[in-house]
Amino acid sequence: MLSQLALKTERPVVYCNLVGGNDELVFDGASMAFNGSGQLIAHGKLFEEDFVVFDIDVAQPVVPPEIVDEEKVYRALVLGLRDYLYKCGFKSAVIGLSGGIDSALTAAIAVQALGKENVRGVSLPSQFSSQGSLDDARVLATNLGIRYDVIPIQPAFEAAKAQLAPVFVGLKENTTEENIQARLRGVILMAMSNKFGSLLLTTGNKSEMAVGYCTLYGDMNGGFAVISDVPKTMVYRISNWVNREREIIPTASITKAPSAELRPNQTDQDSLPPYDVLDAILEEYVVNLKTTRDIIAMGFDEATVKRVVRLIDFSEYKRRQAAPGLKVTSKAFGVGRRIPIAQRYRDV
Repeated sequence: MLSQLALKTERPVVYCNLVGGNDELVFDGASMAFNGSGQLIAHGKLFEEDFVVFDIDVAQPVVPPEIVDEEKVYRALVLGLRDYLYKCGFKSAVIGLSGGIDSALTAAIAVQALGKENVRGVSLPSQFSSQGSLDDARVLATNLGIRYDVIPIQPAFEAAKAQLAPVFVGLKENTTEENIQARLRGVILMAMSNKFGSLLLTTGNKSEMAVGYCTLYGDMNGGFAVISDVPKTMVYRISNWVNREREIIPTASITKAPSAELRPNQTDQDSLPPYDVLDAILEEYVVNLKTTRDIIAMGFDEATVKRVVRLIDFSEYKRRQAAPGLKVTSKAFGVGRRIPIAQRYRDV
């Protein structure tokens, strides 16, 4: 666009861009200058302040730096998180480490943004937490060099179930008990946030937020949602990029089947389509504004599309109560996309 403007006017064009985070928005810098022939003659750094000097009359064309999408998103998240904390007066962050890929990536971003001395990881195991997940969380904390605490929630969970037993008599256990575990974790993490003055970072990704695969007042507790606009498939891609030179995020966190570990042998795909399918439907429905019929016509399974679309629409009430997050796609949930919570319409 800028090159065409220079060509059309036959005049140099200098574009000076803001750099930094403002709430959900991240300005990427990369200021540019074009000569009257539409050729790029100067280019500022991405995601950091820069000072560029050039002579319009004699400057030679330059090639902009090539940066893969994974690095762009990662650097945007680091910059956005750093500015949000500092502008809000926080100097440290606390994160619940499950041993999974989402919390691992969030922790890696936090360390890059704040420094390892300002990030605390907390493991909150229950009887359903696998030893592998506990090991992965500890290895991650060691790799990042952050403080790591283990606070089991099992005693509190048993006490809560005992107190509720007279009220729940005769009723089978279901998602209620699963949510109690998530909310107990939220209570403990918020207590640490309050006690140490650290901002609690939530670790849910865009795919989970889209379909409501998250617990209000549980894993959604926190002051800032770092990866809430990053689809799960992109979470995997960025995590592999983070590990491009050495293992920071444990390989097992990337390769194992994702699970909330709130019941025996649970995996995300017990409740959701495969993430590559889910993210593809999410992209068409939320970003490209396609209807259910349009998406089905593209070759997706009809029942899967209708179920995913219904979940996206139904889960608006959760997203309305979620922590603010960083926008890194063309259509993020929140300010740029408001739909009614109370709705009677259905796209068929």
